[in-house]
Amino acid sequence: MKAFRRILLAAAALMAFVTSGPLPADAGGVLRIGRNEDSTTMDSIKTTQNVDIWVINNVHAFLVRSNREGTGIEPDLAESWTVSDDKLTFTFKLRDAKFSDGSPVTVQDAVFSLTRLRDDPESAQASLFTVMEKIEAVDEHTLRIKLKEPSAAFLSTLAMYASSIVPEKAIKEMGDRYGSAPISAGMYKVVEWRRGEVLILEPNEYYYGGNVSKVDRVEWQVLPDDNTRVLKVQAGEIDAAIQIPFSMLPALKNDPNINVHLDASTREDHLLLNHTNKWLSNKSVRQAINMGINMDAIIQVVNFGIGKPANSIIPEGTLYYNPDNKNWPYDPAKAKQMIEEAGATGASFEFVLGAGRKGTEQLAVVIQQQLAAIGLDIKLKKIDSGQVWNAFVDGAYDIAPAYWTYDILDPDQKIAFSVSADSNKSYYTRYENPEVTKLVTEARLELDDAKRQELYNKIQAIVKDDVPMIDLYYSPFSNISRKNVKGFYQNPMGTFPLHEMSVE
Repeated sequence: MKAFRRILLAAAALMAFVTSGPLPADAGGVLRIGRNEDSTTMDSIKTTQNVDIWVINNVHAFLVRSNREGTGIEPDLAESWTVSDDKLTFTFKLRDAKFSDGSPVTVQDAVFSLTRLRDDPESAQASLFTVMEKIEAVDEHTLRIKLKEPSAAFLSTLAMYASSIVPEKAIKEMGDRYGSAPISAGMYKVVEWRRGEVLILEPNEYYYGGNVSKVDRVEWQVLPDDNTRVLKVQAGEIDAAIQIPFSMLPALKNDPNINVHLDASTREDHLLLNHTNKWLSNKSVRQAINMGINMDAIIQVVNFGIGKPANSIIPEGTLYYNPDNKNWPYDPAKAKQMIEEAGATGASFEFVLGAGRKGTEQLAVVIQQQLAAIGLDIKLKKIDSGQVWNAFVDGAYDIAPAYWTYDILDPDQKIAFSVSADSNKSYYTRYENPEVTKLVTEARLELDDAKRQELYNKIQAIVKDDVPMIDLYYSPFSNISRKNVKGFYQNPMGTFPLHEMSVE
């Protein structure tokens, strides 16, 4: 998931976690991680932003979860499950567990959580769960879910962050405040949140697996400027930092105190195109823009050679990726001709990007220069990084860089969110193609693997031709940590297994 969501929190929620005084200076038992923006909410149904998701996956528990490597599903609150022969009924046996306030996790909490995920108007991923027809408690340890129709992606979808099992009582009593002060059943709990500064986690003493953390506290520090994050790691003021621009890695690899982590990912970088723009509603103009961008040059200049041009909306090497999907060639002469034929020569576009992100700023300048060569005027507009997602949602952009990482093993989540014209407006590009919408639904329901591959091949081909957004490149996660940090890792779907990390 990635990158994303609206802040739906009352002012009172902020005050609940505001405290005074500086944080302790010594790092004994503390893991301090710098990130480029603050979370927006810990209420898992109200977000799709990676900055939230990567914390939520350590705070909340689910019926099932993805394994460490991101290659399979394993038990979580459900210690076992069965699936009926007709693939319509899933029955889960829940283990004895407690929330972070000591209250028991009940089957009714699971019924409430999944019903809320499906039906709440503020649920950002609701469209993925409308397939659930009936959610019921069979007894105090058994949950049964009946689907309207078979869904190949359903079990994987239950492992995504949005499927968190939350306490019904707390949600009803706290309302919007819950997103700032969640009561949760995962390995960690939120103990303090200074908006714009730091979000602090501590081990959940009621976690069903016991205290599995190797540190006493994890501090997610908000440091929007890339240089600042790196300098603080080098100075020992924080222990690790994430989302480091590739341009900064050569020097960091020579620092004897730093480990550079290039972990395999499902990340794909895109350029979102707002189809409500007069020119971007024109398919020919979108195709021309695609052909006017030199992906290889971007990878060399911006990424210092790290990455590979993306030929599909599905990440390379993942389920149903088509390595033979046709990509647009770099052809500036043809692109310029198409722009002229469309009458778009000299057209001006607002390119919105988050301030302080060195890699994004480099990308913006390169694209500005490349598109100028085909007759387009790209005006760069830097805004606060925390407001970028709101700009997408509100349609307050023409062109904007974004990226996505998988939250589940199945491509259904990304494909549905990005191109199916559902409540998320095709990743807020406002793209609509009824044929694609129909194929997305068919692929979700198709249980035959070979037929499902055919459907996804069709989707990948049509979407590439339509250019609802521009696929840029696939790349690894780029993070750093000090040498005394052990076990630092980000799995292909973006999750940080914090319980494996220690500071020596």
